[in-house]
Amino acid sequence: MNCLTISLFGRFNACHNTDILIGLDAAKLQELFSYLLIYRDRTHHRERLATLLWDAQSTTQSKKYLRQALWQLRQHLESCYADEAPLLQLDGDWIYINKDASFWLDVQEFEAAFAEVREVLGHEMSTEAANQIKKVVQLYKGNLLEGWYQDWCNFERERFQLIYLAMLDKLMSYCADREEYEEGVSYGILGLRQDPAQERTHQQLMRLHYLSGNRSGALRQYKMCVDILQSELGVGPSRLTQLLYAQIQGDQLHEISASQDHNTQVALQALAERLSKLRFDIDSMHHQVQSQLDMISKLPAS
Repeated sequence: MNCLTISLFGRFNACHNTDILIGLDAAKLQELFSYLLIYRDRTHHRERLATLLWDAQSTTQSKKYLRQALWQLRQHLESCYADEAPLLQLDGDWIYINKDASFWLDVQEFEAAFAEVREVLGHEMSTEAANQIKKVVQLYKGNLLEGWYQDWCNFERERFQLIYLAMLDKLMSYCADREEYEEGVSYGILGLRQDPAQERTHQQLMRLHYLSGNRSGALRQYKMCVDILQSELGVGPSRLTQLLYAQIQGDQLHEISASQDHNTQVALQALAERLSKLRFDIDSMHHQVQSQLDMISKLPAS
């Protein structure tokens, strides 16, 4: 049975039945293959693909390089699909990934899991959904295709980082709701490794530290938040963060939460999560639009 596994988080890696797939060492072969896999739901025109990947070359030369790269890629993948539908499909001037081919792709698993909980608030996730998210965040062993700096890759790298941070945020809310404070803190730490200036993550960590009985840790988290926001963005903490700090400093977080209407608390938490999701959607849309504009600007003038 065919078992082709491709990992794009961290360094590019492709294996066939646990053995490294030989012949994909060339940077352009990896870039072509990775691009097709990330945009696996599209068909790609040869000329556009050649211009994108070999933009410094003439049209004739870039098409030649693409033909050579496609031939090499198909040769190296052929052994993986001896008795099955091949992964890479060519149809005249169009190139695409065969959706019926069998393969495992880390970014595909990642996106599919997020799609299941995208519209679900963290504290409302089912145990099954939360366990699935806990599983797929472990696939994020590094930023997408580390060491690559092509425009298309930079935009996709940021998109996947946003998805990763959104899933960690949901897990923090899920853990807080179930009083699994230490586990929630571990997800917050992972989030700050990716984006130290993510203020909502600092807020979540302040609450989790305090609720777990670590008041001093919550206060240190606030100081860390203040220092990072100032050094990286030149701004101070939001009023919400300052209010949270004052409640923790006065040892009043439990009292205030208990005295306020429960429905109001739930509504505020839901609003915070929806605002976080809205920010993710806006950032993701911005990166996609910019990516498409950059690609268009590289197309040859008609």
